[in-house]
Amino acid sequence: MSGAVREVGSGTENVLGRVADGVGVIELNRPERRNALHPDMYDAIPRLIEAYETDDEVGCVLVTAAGPAFCAGGDLRLGTGRAGGDGGDGDGGDGAAALTRLARMVVLLRESSKISIAALPGPAVGAGLGLALAADLRVAAASASLIGGWSRLAFSGDFGGAWALTRMLGPARALEFLIGTEPIDAATGERLGLFNRVVPDAELRATALAWAREIAAGPRGAYALMKENVRDAQVMGLREALPRESERMARSGRSREHRDAVRRRLSDRST
Repeated sequence: MSGAVREVGSGTENVLGRVADGVGVIELNRPERRNALHPDMYDAIPRLIEAYETDDEVGCVLVTAAGPAFCAGGDLRLGTGRAGGDGGDGDGGDGAAALTRLARMVVLLRESSKISIAALPGPAVGAGLGLALAADLRVAAASASLIGGWSRLAFSGDFGGAWALTRMLGPARALEFLIGTEPIDAATGERLGLFNRVVPDAELRATALAWAREIAAGPRGAYALMKENVRDAQVMGLREALPRESERMARSGRSREHRDAVRRRLSDRST
């Protein structure tokens, strides 16, 4: 990052937060465990998302990870990957409520008004896949991949993975991936629209930061409204969505950033 860096505390060394050049970074920091989710990360990641949401300096959120992997999912050695709590065959009511709370990071990221980018240096597995797909945009290193991982452990899936995959791939392809064991590599992910960009491994960090800085420097209010339009398009018909889109267009037209953009455009044309 080219500007001054401001560290933002997450409450744990397993997740690092910092802001510079308008970009709020969330960096998973357990490279020795392939960034598998430690118990304290379930609070740390939402804490940073919420902090950046109310931080006027932040115009884009970048979620990435230290080391050669993005996130290996819940850390089974610590018991955090056992959705049923005691692993028994009960109805899992208590376990379901707890898991929903742990997974709130994907809801917060998706519902944030800030544009978010997930930068994947390597595999995203299980809950890590859900976190990656919760971001608005994704840039992947050539060695990155998406791995369900749930079927190998006889889990049905969590962290919004099935929800996101169904909307992005369609139900048949999503189910095929979920019940299978084959990963989606970076090139295939880009072809399917799961990754927006794929770059050489050595270029991932610079590419992701440059993209995030470009977004942060843009019309943030308009971007937030565009994100709402896209969200509506996923759940509404055109007749229902059009008035909401129109209201946002009118609102953006009354904004200072719109007036400034028009002024710059006219100035550019006159030179």
